[in-house]
Amino acid sequence: MAVTKIKPIKSTLSKALDYIQNPDKTDGKMLVSSFGCSYETADIEFGFTLAQAIEKGNNLAHHLIQSFEPGEVDYEKAHEIGKQLADAVTKGQHEYVLTTHIDKGHIHNHIIFCAVNFVDYHKYNSNKRSYYGIRNMSDKLCRENGLSVVVPGKGSKGKSYAEYQAEKAGTSWKGKLKIAVDTLIPQVASFEELLQRLQAAGYEIKSGKYISCRTPGQERFTRLKTLGTDYTEEAIRERIEGKRTKAAKAPKEQRGVSLLIDIENSIKAQESRGYEQWAKIHNLKLAAKTMNFLTEHKIEQYADLVSRIEEINAEN
Repeated sequence: MAVTKIKPIKSTLSKALDYIQNPDKTDGKMLVSSFGCSYETADIEFGFTLAQAIEKGNNLAHHLIQSFEPGEVDYEKAHEIGKQLADAVTKGQHEYVLTTHIDKGHIHNHIIFCAVNFVDYHKYNSNKRSYYGIRNMSDKLCRENGLSVVVPGKGSKGKSYAEYQAEKAGTSWKGKLKIAVDTLIPQVASFEELLQRLQAAGYEIKSGKYISCRTPGQERFTRLKTLGTDYTEEAIRERIEGKRTKAAKAPKEQRGVSLLIDIENSIKAQESRGYEQWAKIHNLKLAAKTMNFLTEHKIEQYADLVSRIEEINAEN
């Protein structure tokens, strides 16, 4: 059950950004992402966009919090869901910083996005209607990822997706089974012990050509191999023995390495005016940083730049 709330930031934007990026809360900043800006300089970049605002207002940014039911989701999935929510809310038109906090009993996301968009510089209108839109988006993402949701008219108690939409119950059970397997693998010495621990946790095990599991309340068994390539019997045995690690997700764009975007030939720019505007601003910012660097180091010729790069490499 993900619970959402949103509040405006009228001052101390820098402090709010520092708080949500706290290394002790974000696994050494491993769980920090951003869009349209660099998370290290987000307050400055927000300020640039705010200065272009068509309508002046008191809000500098909006702080959206998305909290998950304890033990229902791992931090990687929570961060992924948070990014999907941030993208849906901002529609590719607002700079934002997303962080996932794992220092408390429940995993939760913080999303701070600029109060003004960088496409036409209009402000974001936060009201009851927009909030319900956010909550519906969050619930939709929860259902898609097999998490429980808040059912309208049932108070704050979470109801599982299987109960909410029985015909798609398998997704919920699969998500929970994956978390259970991932949690147990570092704790067991063999595949057989893992199955015993799953049984102790309430899972019914069915042997055969493929191992299947079913938890109380689940109608059908779930084959481990249907959870993904990391969950076949062979893959799990290799993970337990340390011969295999869970497949890494596609690497994020390396921070600190920023290149000019070829807007004319960019498919994203052709499909999204918001992305095109962001890319133009990105290129202008990068050009300004480059000019500042060249001026600061009195670099006027290409040979001087090459020499300076060699000096930096030698220092490292």
